[in-house]
Amino acid sequence: MEKLTLIKVGGKIVEEPQSLKQLLSDFSKIEGHKVLVHGGGRSATAIAAKLGIESKMVNGRRITDEETLKVVTMVYGGLVNKQIVAGLQALELNALGLTGADLNYMRSEKRPVAEVDYGFVGDVKEVNAGILADLIAKDVVPVLAPLTHDKEGNMLNTNADTIAGEAAKALSHFFEVTLMYCFEKKGVLMDENDDESVISEITPQLFEKYVAEGIISGGMIPKLENSFEAINSGVKQVVITRADLLNSDTGTIIKL
Repeated sequence: MEKLTLIKVGGKIVEEPQSLKQLLSDFSKIEGHKVLVHGGGRSATAIAAKLGIESKMVNGRRITDEETLKVVTMVYGGLVNKQIVAGLQALELNALGLTGADLNYMRSEKRPVAEVDYGFVGDVKEVNAGILADLIAKDVVPVLAPLTHDKEGNMLNTNADTIAGEAAKALSHFFEVTLMYCFEKKGVLMDENDDESVISEITPQLFEKYVAEGIISGGMIPKLENSFEAINSGVKQVVITRADLLNSDTGTIIKL
């Protein structure tokens, strides 16, 4: 099987010209097939504010009402996505920006209302990875925005980590996939106050131990649970690192 690297980067990195330029340069140097998944939350919040639309968050997740959905569709599927695509074209990478509605590559269903009504937020139900694999085989670099659709004419806001995980799992039927989550630290830290205390490798046994000891806590727990789920579904390995360290050996490797 040919290798594929799927990279998820947060909005902050792709929303600032200098860090975006550095990211795209580093991304272009990754060997073999590649896919980029991006966020864009800060841009969406800023543009919503200019339009007089208040952004509401619960537990770090955006409440997506009808007006907010229009904004995130414009920002994620348009502004942020196309800036990345244009930047990659300048580096001789033939990029193609996609939402889940494009080519029907990712279908979701509106999240049911429980304690919180998240509005027009999608939970992924189906990934048409064959269409992505065909594009990748033609040396196209998919750039995936955090938007899906319900195949009933509605766009849905969908977490970028989820898009990355679901795409990686589906593409593992066609490629040997490495999934890389980039965030603001060099990896998972043994001591959250020491940026150099990167845990180089985490297995399920170590994960349980670190959670019990309180070394891994908060938002890192679901990120790692998603990582193990990806590996159990066929992804070769998951790496958690910082965006400017894509081509180094720094980071935390998650494997069985």
